[in-house]
Amino acid sequence: MSPNALIPSHRKPRRSASSRALRAGVTGGFLTLAVTGATVPANAAQKPVSETQEMPTITTALATSAAKSADTAEQVAFNYERQALQDSAFSKAAKAAEKHKAEAVKKAKAEAKKKAEEARKAKEAAQARASRSSERSTLSASAPSSSSATGSSATLVSFLKAQLGKAYVLGSSGPSSYDCSGLTQAAFHQIGVDLPRVSQDQSTAGTQVGLDNLQVGDILYWGSSGSAYHVGVYVGGGKFIGAQNSSTGIVERPLSYDMPTGAVRVL
Repeated sequence: MSPNALIPSHRKPRRSASSRALRAGVTGGFLTLAVTGATVPANAAQKPVSETQEMPTITTALATSAAKSADTAEQVAFNYERQALQDSAFSKAAKAAEKHKAEAVKKAKAEAKKKAEEARKAKEAAQARASRSSERSTLSASAPSSSSATGSSATLVSFLKAQLGKAYVLGSSGPSSYDCSGLTQAAFHQIGVDLPRVSQDQSTAGTQVGLDNLQVGDILYWGSSGSAYHVGVYVGGGKFIGAQNSSTGIVERPLSYDMPTGAVRVL
């Protein structure tokens, strides 16, 4: 027997060869790590040694919250973009409205100016008609009454016949020569009736009468009323006396020689 056989060893007992076991698990959304020793000293408590560490993990709630945040951000961006488009549309509409308003005002002013011009012309035309009516009234008032018309007509015809054979001179009103309206003016002046000087005005100086209802002393005219180019005086028997032209001078002719366009009566 060896002399050392009974000497006790002072070495610490070796741990079991069993290696530590690493255990992992997920519980309630946390990662759990556990390390357990296979052998413990004899004087240790009879309970497993456990080391546990909890780490946060991404849960469904977090994922949902993140998704909602993204949706909210996208909605906010969409709202801003929509508001910007609305503001742009409102601005364009306001500019278009201003333009239409300006055009409407311009058109209204033009219409008002046009109506004012038409009213002015109508007023002038009415005044011209009133002036002509006044002249006719003056002529009618100065004409002899019907009781003395026969005598006036006779005086008128007598004067006209006394002028037969005299010369026709444009612009002349006697006593040695006349033009057509100068002769009629001079003739009516003999009986106190003042006629306008030119044939255009003499054709509107009295009341229009038909050629089938002529009386002695009616003024005959050629051309249209208000723009006649020649006048003469009806002397009865289907005849008239007038200063015809420079070739014939003052002559008496039947109506058929040169049928007049119309007639006016001042007696």
